[in-house]
Amino acid sequence: MPARIKTDDEVIVIGGKDRGKRGKVLRVEPKLGRVYVEGLNIVKRHQRPQQVAGAQRAEQVGGVIEKEGPIHLSNVMLADPRDGKPTRVGIEVQEGRRYRIARRSGTRLD
Repeated sequence: MPARIKTDDEVIVIGGKDRGKRGKVLRVEPKLGRVYVEGLNIVKRHQRPQQVAGAQRAEQVGGVIEKEGPIHLSNVMLADPRDGKPTRVGIEVQEGRRYRIARRSGTRLD
């Protein structure tokens, strides 16, 4: 089943440690069923500085890096553009084109 949430959508987390928070979708991995939301599910990664061949100093900084971790698609809902509350996403076909609509208000998302 295709992911109905796309990059740059505003979503609300409905489960997990960041429940109730909202943010913008940075990346979607439909095959794994995961989304990366800006500023949510922050994980720490210990990273070694990477050195590019021929460069004098490290190109990439090392240390403890904080970045967004994946959230499962079932734990996020799209925010309705009209009132900002969580809504399901429906598909509407008009003139041979598919459009995403918010089930709560019927607003077109695309």
